[in-house]
Amino acid sequence: MARVSSLDTFRSLYKDLRKRSDLKQIYYLYGEETFLLDLIQDEIEKLVPTEQKDFNFDLIYGGESSPDRVLGIARSYPMMAEYRVVIVKDFLKLDQSGGGNTLEEFIGYFERPNPAAILCLIDSKFPNKNTKTGKAFFKKRDYTGIYEFGKIHENSLPNWIMDWGEHTHQKKISSPAANVLAQLVGQDLKLLSTEIDKLCTFVDSDTVIEIDHVKKITESYREYSVIELKEAVVSRNLEKSFMIAEQMLHRTNNDAGEIFKTLGFFYNVFGNIWQICRLREKGLNKQQIQQQLGISNNYFFNLQYNEASKFRLSEMPGIFEALLDTDRAVKGFSTLDVPTKFLLLIKRIVG
Repeated sequence: MARVSSLDTFRSLYKDLRKRSDLKQIYYLYGEETFLLDLIQDEIEKLVPTEQKDFNFDLIYGGESSPDRVLGIARSYPMMAEYRVVIVKDFLKLDQSGGGNTLEEFIGYFERPNPAAILCLIDSKFPNKNTKTGKAFFKKRDYTGIYEFGKIHENSLPNWIMDWGEHTHQKKISSPAANVLAQLVGQDLKLLSTEIDKLCTFVDSDTVIEIDHVKKITESYREYSVIELKEAVVSRNLEKSFMIAEQMLHRTNNDAGEIFKTLGFFYNVFGNIWQICRLREKGLNKQQIQQQLGISNNYFFNLQYNEASKFRLSEMPGIFEALLDTDRAVKGFSTLDVPTKFLLLIKRIVG
């Protein structure tokens, strides 16, 4: 059975909370994708109208409370409201709160929760499933919802960007533009959402957001010069690669910072190229490679596949060695000046 992605989990739960359908008496939300966790937390908070929150809503931090206190609040009934909502962040830290209380105190509540309360427990991890608490959580009940929000894979970012623009701003973002934005910003969804907000504000309401719009608005990422450099390097055009690299260095007052940023970007680009070269070497065809990598966006995959076609698997160790050598050199393990280190890296990659 295919694992449900964090985006699918988010869409389904967010929709239920907005519609107030299939609400649970106990929620356990966990994972590394804090942006999605925060959005779900906001929707659960909204289950109590603002004017009723003083007596019917509690936000508790695990490191500052105890299981007894949380359970005491969760067992109390709402005052002139439909629900009492209790949210506990850093839930597992309750086990370190002292006073002889442990998370096992919750087992009885899991069996007989307050029907007029919604208890939402949030943490980066799930309780150890070998413990009594973990087993009690994992037991399937109609009134309990357990949702994991792991980090969004980089291959899913363009689709997330297009979805976010359409559903949050009613703006269409083209596949090429979403791909460039994902490459420039990376996997930080909060930062990505900020850049999408800027784009949707900048571009006329009836205009599809294209690559040129992304290049104009993302100035903090050195516009699109790093993308142009990547395109020249992947095309193995040494003269053009040197010209762009020199312009990048000329425009910055922090050569080392520019190189570190580009190194991170190139690690990502050549990591994708290496994966495709490796699978191609195994004899998989294009369609099989796309399925193996789990990339549903055809534009995004075709771009990566075309880039990988310019390289052989045997070249990958040398390219990663060049990236590592440059990283060490910029950190001071070389007598060469920073611009020379950068240009030498490009020469080693292009060949």
